[in-house]
Amino acid sequence: MQDALEVPRLTSLAHGGGCGCKIAPAALREILAGMPAAGAFAGLMVGTETSDDAAVWRLNDTQALVATTDFFMPVVDDPADFGRIAAANALSDVYAMGASPILALAIVGMPVGRLPAATIGAILVGGAEVCARAGIPVAGGHSIDSVEPIYGLVALGVVHPDKVMTNRGARPGDVLILTKALGVGVLSAAFKQDRLAPEGYAALIASTTQLNTLGTELGGAAGVHAMTDVTGFGLIGHALEMSRGAGLCVEIDAEAPALLPGARALAREGVRTGASTRNWASYGAEVRGAGDLAEWRLDLLTDPQTSGGLLIAVAASESDAVLRLALDRGFAASSIVGRVTEGPVGVALVGTGG
Repeated sequence: MQDALEVPRLTSLAHGGGCGCKIAPAALREILAGMPAAGAFAGLMVGTETSDDAAVWRLNDTQALVATTDFFMPVVDDPADFGRIAAANALSDVYAMGASPILALAIVGMPVGRLPAATIGAILVGGAEVCARAGIPVAGGHSIDSVEPIYGLVALGVVHPDKVMTNRGARPGDVLILTKALGVGVLSAAFKQDRLAPEGYAALIASTTQLNTLGTELGGAAGVHAMTDVTGFGLIGHALEMSRGAGLCVEIDAEAPALLPGARALAREGVRTGASTRNWASYGAEVRGAGDLAEWRLDLLTDPQTSGGLLIAVAASESDAVLRLALDRGFAASSIVGRVTEGPVGVALVGTGG
């Protein structure tokens, strides 16, 4: 009977959690290698070519539609928190394109025989709460009975065609700003091991449920040339996508990114996710300077970030203004983490990170 159902921990029902569930970058590139080119569609402004955050379709001279989808297994056990994190993560892709969200559809896969309806309902309510905070409805969706719990959104947004942000527009001399602290994967791994302190959990939830609304303000802003959100491939992985898109070198100061409370100590103790290891195996050959880094620091630079911050490439002359704006909008961990230079495509790490 439903009343007698023993409710398991959400994370115990999944083999992975959050953006750590993403297919490894190298495997994904191989899978997508045979995808037919979409260039024949005149209205398509952004497709799959540079692994950008969302697709963009020009509607008319003043509007473009931004469309994305994102879903994953639980990174925490509280159902409402899981829903909030997944929704914020999905909407982040819209913000990263410089757009304003207008509508969401829910993607729901749940082990109905193992989770009570109240738990599943709480996940959906959590997601709807974040969408309401973003000023949009969850207007529908689709659900299936699945072995593992899965939740996420199809997210739609609009932006002026001239204000679309992509991950490929960085220019030599640009400064790189990251708006959230790293360490989500490390903290979530510690949570699953019952090693995460209450203040660490609070910081994890605060970071992963913070909407990246700043992106809308940066669409078309002076000096802002490229933008992406840092999620499952870690800071290095998403910086590498920015490098490939621009055909330039991206330099990252290994000591510059802010870290979530407790992440440094846990990483030093060897807490890491399997996704971090897979990430490095996928793109380590395209990274220079890693030999000088402490292993724990490299783990944090490859750490999968669920609902992570925005990585912004901005002209040096405008970088102070963008950084002040990010801080004013509540992104207290914002910092300059690197720059874009002439040179071979790839990521160059500087700083010892000890």
